Amino acid sequence: MRIEEKGECASIKHLIFAYYVTGHGFGHATRVVEVVRNLIAAGHDVHVVTGAPDFVFTSEIQSSRLFLRKLVLDCGAVQADALTVDRLASLRKYSETAVQPRDSILATEVKWLNSIKADLVVSDVVPVACRAAAEAGIRSVCVTNFSWDFIYAEYVMAAGCNHRSIVWQIAEDYSHCEFLIRLPGYCPMPAFRDVIDVPLVVRRLHKSRNEVRKELGIGEDVKLVILNFGGQPAGWKLKEDYLPSGWLCLVCGASDTQELPPNFVKLPKDAYTPDLIAASDCMLGKIGYGTVSEALAYKLPFVFVRRDYFNEEPFLRNMLEFYQSGVEMIRRDLLIGHWKPYLERAISLKPCYEGGINGGEVAAHILQETAIGKNYASDKLSGARRLRDAIILGYQLQRVPGRDVSIPEWYTNAENELGLSTGSPTSQTKESNEKSDFCTDDFEILHGDLQGLSDTTSFLNSLVELNNVSDSEKNNEKRQMRERKAAAGLFNLEEDIFVTRAPGRLDVMGGIADYSGSLVLQMPIREACHVAVQRNHPSKHRLWKHALARQNAKGQGPMPVLQIVSYGSELSNRGPTFDMDLSDFMEGGKPISYEKARKYFAQDPSQKWVSSAVPEGKGVSSSASVEVASMSAMAAAHGLSISPRELALLCQKVENHIVGAPCGVMDQMTSACGEANKLLAMVCQPAEVIGLVTIPSHIRFWGIDSGIRHSVGGADYGSVRIGAFMGREIIKAIASTRLSQSIQLLMGYEALYANQLPQSMLGEMFLDKYSDHGDTVTVIDKKRTYGVTAAAKHPVYENFRVKAFKALLTSVTSDEQLTALGELLYQCHYSYSACGLGSDGTNRLVELVQEMQHSKVSRVEEKTLYGAKITGGGSGGTVCVVGRNSLRSSQHILEIQQRYKKATGYLPFIFEGSSPGAGKFGFLRIRRRISPQS
Repeated sequence: MRIEEKGECASIKHLIFAYYVTGHGFGHATRVVEVVRNLIAAGHDVHVVTGAPDFVFTSEIQSSRLFLRKLVLDCGAVQADALTVDRLASLRKYSETAVQPRDSILATEVKWLNSIKADLVVSDVVPVACRAAAEAGIRSVCVTNFSWDFIYAEYVMAAGCNHRSIVWQIAEDYSHCEFLIRLPGYCPMPAFRDVIDVPLVVRRLHKSRNEVRKELGIGEDVKLVILNFGGQPAGWKLKEDYLPSGWLCLVCGASDTQELPPNFVKLPKDAYTPDLIAASDCMLGKIGYGTVSEALAYKLPFVFVRRDYFNEEPFLRNMLEFYQSGVEMIRRDLLIGHWKPYLERAISLKPCYEGGINGGEVAAHILQETAIGKNYASDKLSGARRLRDAIILGYQLQRVPGRDVSIPEWYTNAENELGLSTGSPTSQTKESNEKSDFCTDDFEILHGDLQGLSDTTSFLNSLVELNNVSDSEKNNEKRQMRERKAAAGLFNLEEDIFVTRAPGRLDVMGGIADYSGSLVLQMPIREACHVAVQRNHPSKHRLWKHALARQNAKGQGPMPVLQIVSYGSELSNRGPTFDMDLSDFMEGGKPISYEKARKYFAQDPSQKWVSSAVPEGKGVSSSASVEVASMSAMAAAHGLSISPRELALLCQKVENHIVGAPCGVMDQMTSACGEANKLLAMVCQPAEVIGLVTIPSHIRFWGIDSGIRHSVGGADYGSVRIGAFMGREIIKAIASTRLSQSIQLLMGYEALYANQLPQSMLGEMFLDKYSDHGDTVTVIDKKRTYGVTAAAKHPVYENFRVKAFKALLTSVTSDEQLTALGELLYQCHYSYSACGLGSDGTNRLVELVQEMQHSKVSRVEEKTLYGAKITGGGSGGTVCVVGRNSLRSSQHILEIQQRYKKATGYLPFIFEGSSPGAGKFGFLRIRRRISPQS
C-alpha cells in the first residue's frame, strides 16, 4: 500500500514533524516508515533525518510531504561481521560521531529545527535529538524498544571507565524527552520518565503468498527458507548440501559478486522483504526488531543464531519463543551448514501470535495528539535527570526485582522459577523449608557429605526433579524452563553422577596486588557454583537431535560428545545448552594448543561460559567458581586425584590462555583452597598458601554490589597491571641486584625509586628502552599511554597494609582494633582510585559506610561499621565492608542498601556469610535408587 497525496486528510491542523532515525541498520528505518506513512496520511509534513538509503522510504511513501535529510548523528552498534558486535569500535565510533562534534551538532540541529518550524521532534532512537529539541524549545518523543544507554552499558565494561561518560550523556539526553512510545520486546529504559505501550510496528504486505511464489516460479510443494542476516558472516560460503532435499533459500544481502549454489536465490538489495517473509515457510537469520516483528506478524517460524554482545536480543528472543515461533541454531552449525534438523523443527512449529500489528498507526495518532498540545506525561518528575550509575547497570537491570523500571513479565517468571536471590539478606534467610532435605527416597549419596549446605541440597533436589520434568513433558505440561528440559534428557539417572561445589570469593585485602607477589586475604563466600557430571559410553549417549544429526552426517558411528546444560544462563544472554565433539579438541592424536582452543570457543561467545549461583560481573570471582567446580567434577568423574592448589593453577591457565583474562591465581586458589569463616592468606607469586586466619567472632565482613558490572578482562584492569610491571622493570633497571632487598621496604621505595618513576609512559617508548615488561599474560599496546607511578606504588603499599591487617585480626579485641582495620580498607580504596580503578558506584557505597560510621547514632550507641573498600579488579563490582558482628550492624547494612537504591534506582546484592572451598567440599557421588521389583 502506497500513500498518495490525493488521499491526505485536511481535517486536522497541518503539523510538521522532525523524525530522527538512528544509524544502526535498516530495522529502525523500516519501522519508522510505518509511523511516517500514517502521519503523512493524516496530512502532515515529516522531515526524516537518516543515513538509510532513500528507497527504504520512497518505495513506500510517494508524497511531497516527505522530506529526506541524509545525516547520521549516532552510529549504533558497530559489527565486526553479521553476528559479532565490536564493543570497543562501537564506543569509539559513537565518540567520533556524536561526542567530539557535540557542540556543533546541537547548534546545527537547533537552527535547522527552528528553520522548518517543527511542531514535534520524534527520535528512534537518536539521543542528541532529544537534547537539541529541548534547546530549540520543542517537545520530543522517542519511539523504540531499546535505548543506547542500556546497550552501551555492557560495552563500557570492555572499554573501561574512560567511556562511561558516554552512557551518562546518552541517558541525560533521553531524559529531555517528554515520554517514550514503547514497542513490544522492550529492554529496560529507565532514562524515560513516562511510557506508553503500543502494538507491534510492522510493515504491511503488498502481495499475497501465492502472488510472490508465482512471480518467483516456486510451487507450493517447495519448502522455502529466507536467509535474512542483514549481511553475511565474514568468509562464509553457502553450499548446496546446506539445505534439505526439496528446499530453496532466498538470500538477502548477498554481494553482487557472490556466487550461489542452484538451490539458493539471490534477492535484489531493494527487495520488499515482508512479502518474501510471508511467502516463505521459515526464516533463518539473526534477531532484530524488524525480523522478529515480521516473523510474529506473519506467523513465520524463525530459526535464529545468537549475536554476541547484542543486549537487545534476550527480550526479543523470549517473545519469539513465547509465541512458539523460535528455534535456536548453534553458530557452529550455521557456518558448517548443519541446517537440516533446525529447519525441520521450524516447520513443525505452530506460531500463535494474535496481538496487534498496527503499532505504526497507533504511534502516529499519539504523536499527532502530542504535537497539537495533548499532555501524555505525568508530573511525577520534571526536567533533565542525570541517571549515571542507574544506567551503567547493564544486564543487572534485567535480574533485580523491586526496581522502578519496567521489565518484561517473563524475566520475573524466570527469576521465580530458578529461585534466584534478590541479594537482600532478609530475603536470603527465607529459604523454603520444602527443600531443606535431600530427597533420599529417589537418590542415595554413595560418596561425600552435604556438610549442611542448603544450596547443595537445593541443587541435588533439582537433579531429582529432572525425572519429573521428563514426566511432565509426556503430559504436555508447559512453562518448564528449557534448560531443565534439556538437562532432563542429559543424564541416565540410574548411573553414577558426580557433583562438586566451588564458592566465589570476597577480596578482603590484597586485590590487584596479587600479581605483584603481595600477601592477600580472601574469604570464600556463601554463593557457589555447582556442577553435575556423568560419564557415558558413546553408544549410550542421549544426544540432542542436532548433535545426533551431525554425527550421522559424518557417517562415523557413535563418537564422544560433551553436552552441557547451564541453569540460569538465559538471564545473562548465554546459550543454555552447548555441545561439542571431543574430536574437535584432538589433532594428530594429541590435544590442540591453548591458542586453537581459545579460537574454538571464540566462535560463539554466547556459549563461551556456563552460569553460576555466584552472581556474574560483581567482582566476586564467578568465573573462578565455574572453573574450579567444573575441573573438580571432571577430576572426580575420571578418578583423578588433584590437590586443591594444583587444581587452582590449572584453572588459572584456563582463565589466562583460553578466556584471555590476565588475572592472577588468587580467585582460583580461594575457590579451591578456602575454608568457611576463615581468610585464606596467600602469596600468589608463586601460588603459596601462608595459612588460614580465623575470622574473630566479633568481626564480620559483608560485600555490597555496586551494580556496575565488573570484568577482570576489561581494559582498565589490564592497563593497571601493565603499568605495575612497567614500574617493576624500571625499578629493576635502577636497583639491579638490590631489588629484592629494597622493594619490600616502604622507606626504601620512597627514598630510592618513587621520584624516579614516570607518572605515565607511552607503550612504544617503554618497549624501545626496556624491551619487555616481564608479564607473560599481558601485551603492551605501543600506541597506548600507561599510568606507571600509581600502578607501581599500589602493590608496595598494599603488601604492607595486608600484613598489618592480618596482624590486627589476631590482636586484642577492642574498638581501636576495628577502627584500624577499617582505616586500612579505606586506604586501599583510595589507592585503587589513584590507579584509575574506581567507580562512582563503589565510591558512593564507601561514602555511605563512612556516613553511617560517623553518624550521631553511631557516636551515641555501640559502633557498627568501620571501613570499606572496592574489591577485585576494580572499575565497579563489589565493596567489602568490615564491622562488628551484631544485629545492629546488619540493620545498618540494610539501611545502606536502601539508601543506595534511593540514589541510583538499583537495589544492591548483599554478600553475607562464608562456605568451604572445593577442596574441603570434595565431591558427591549419587545414584537413583532402583525400586524393588513387585
